Amino acid sequence: MRGVESTTVLHELDEHGVVTLTLNRPGRNNAWTRELEGALHDLLEQASTSPDVRAIVITGAGRSFCPGLDSEELDRVSQDGQAMDQSGRRRLTLPTYVPKPVVCAVNGACAGLGLILALMSDVRFAAHDAKITTAFVRRGLPAEEASAWMQNRIVGHARSIDLLMSGRVILGDEAASIGLVHASYEREALVGRALDYARDLADNCSPRAMAAVKRQVYLDWNRALEESRRDARRLVGALREDSKDFREGVRSFVERRAPQFEPLSRPIDLDPSAEESRP
Repeated sequence: MRGVESTTVLHELDEHGVVTLTLNRPGRNNAWTRELEGALHDLLEQASTSPDVRAIVITGAGRSFCPGLDSEELDRVSQDGQAMDQSGRRRLTLPTYVPKPVVCAVNGACAGLGLILALMSDVRFAAHDAKITTAFVRRGLPAEEASAWMQNRIVGHARSIDLLMSGRVILGDEAASIGLVHASYEREALVGRALDYARDLADNCSPRAMAAVKRQVYLDWNRALEESRRDARRLVGALREDSKDFREGVRSFVERRAPQFEPLSRPIDLDPSAEESRP
């Protein structure tokens, strides 16, 4: 993968096909800027189309993940008549549309836009002592960018309204106990655990099947049981017909060896209805 030339978001691809994207503004605790956002989204788009990439890990440099919008920009947009420039921006839900697994390693402070990035990732791990907060109401704002929609589905109504309405800080351990993150680890071990998880996906799971499952999960939130069943049957037929992965998955299991699944190169499609016509 030939990534964007950026010092704001670093990228590193390993031999398993896992690319690590590191938010890299440690002097500002990796606070969010338009430059960081653009570089991150460019790299996610490149990872989506690169056949060399099978899974993505996102983390932060230093002891912070991302505490939200940079304080200087936050102060500016809070003034009368000021607003963030929206030209050329992509939606912050972009990670949910990437047809490859996105794993977030929350290594430290995580709030606002940083929390939105974590929520939009498929799998989340956190350091035991990572400080996590929605923060919106404490800045006089409602939940931004579909964060309420996503958090409700991750932790449920009761916990979500507590976190969103109070804006209280929780640590990684509590986040794991309520399901906001999948697990919490010692800070020093966190990225290694996230990479181990992503490498297992990259080495042993069909890229096409993972892409299909990811879109199934999001589409099924708004579908009836029977509609979900019919679509699952369609997807099974499509994957059997259009991919060698089913045969390879079965043969590798029978032969007790690692599978050799075909790589996936697919642009991000922001129209989820398009998934109805592809595996």
